[in-house]
Amino acid sequence: MERTLSIIKPDGVGKGVAGEVIKRMEKAGIRICAMKMVRLTPEQAGMFYAVHRERPFFHSLTEFMTSGPIIAMVLEGENVIARNRELMGATNPKDALPGTIRRDFASDVEKNIVHGSDGPDTAAQEIKFFFNDLEIQR
Repeated sequence: MERTLSIIKPDGVGKGVAGEVIKRMEKAGIRICAMKMVRLTPEQAGMFYAVHRERPFFHSLTEFMTSGPIIAMVLEGENVIARNRELMGATNPKDALPGTIRRDFASDVEKNIVHGSDGPDTAAQEIKFFFNDLEIQR
């Protein structure tokens, strides 16, 4: 069984589409084994997105991710990383397929409703950022 981290970003929470995002995940057979709503501090957002520190969008990304609450989730299932990324759609909503979360709800590349880990190593690291073992249901 594979696990991944998914985040409903501040725009998704603010637009009131978190329930629909979660519904789509569950309808796709993805199990949510941990979930919490948090508001990141600038320091926390900087740590989470440290891999992008040298990229030109780092400041605007961390600023956006601290602009409101987020919902962090641990997802579990067979090939859940790939399945979640397929549900989310391309990073740029204009390139995302119809019926994907980003195509249906996102406004631009940065405000694209959701984040999902891109591989097993990243997933493990990102899950530990938000959750301890006691918070993840078996």
